Amino acid sequence: MSHSSEGRQASGRVQSVERAAALLRAVAAAPGSAASATALAEAVGLNRTTTWRILATLEDQRLVTHDRESGTYSLGFGLIDLAGRADGVPLVRAARAVLWRLSSQARETASLALLRNGVLRYVAEVAAGGVVAAGWQGRAVSMHATSTGKVLLAYSDPTEVRTLLQLPRGGRLPRHTPTTVTSLAALEKELAVVRQRGFAVCRGEFESSAWGVSAPVLDMSDRLVAVVSIWGPSERLTEDRFDALGAIAVAGAVEISGRGAQAGRAS
Repeated sequence: MSHSSEGRQASGRVQSVERAAALLRAVAAAPGSAASATALAEAVGLNRTTTWRILATLEDQRLVTHDRESGTYSLGFGLIDLAGRADGVPLVRAARAVLWRLSSQARETASLALLRNGVLRYVAEVAAGGVVAAGWQGRAVSMHATSTGKVLLAYSDPTEVRTLLQLPRGGRLPRHTPTTVTSLAALEKELAVVRQRGFAVCRGEFESSAWGVSAPVLDMSDRLVAVVSIWGPSERLTEDRFDALGAIAVAGAVEISGRGAQAGRAS
């Protein structure tokens, strides 16, 4: 029996796939300079040439990103896209009870969004009063003009932001309302605030009547897997409510992720 060039093992496992998976895990676990190709090769026990080739392939598939200046690797937003394509049914199912509670607390609509096929979409939604709203569910989300989209951008690798925005170099972001941010520099400043504060806000930037806040659902490696949003009409969801609603959204996102329960068990 001949051995294939893919390195198929007697057990039926494909060695090259195992190596790629090991490198992805090593990238996820490696801090700072430990995510260089040399360090990653040592971490998984591969020679440098093989490591370079696998990392180049993963980068081509947008599963990792390569910072040319530092020479380090980080996980790519393609992994988030894959999670979205897997339908996210268990996540949506787990989120529904939380969305009902958030909607009741905030007296506004609570939503969950996932990245699917490169497009951020609302996949679950509950409106205050126990009525399931149909207005946003299933709709694509503007990346720069909604609090939901800003969370995705803020928690993505900076090198992927322009791709997510589908923005040509030197171009401006499309304006939807008078409050829409159209400057990439201004948006990047706001994304830095989102990361520091833990939630994003929208002041009627996609639709003038819709204001809201959003928070990231993160896995145990701090990778974004979904976005929780609370939104409502501008006459009711005013700016002085942002901090309180942001705290509710953050707590709901932590609960959906299961991180709160795991932290409680660890303590």
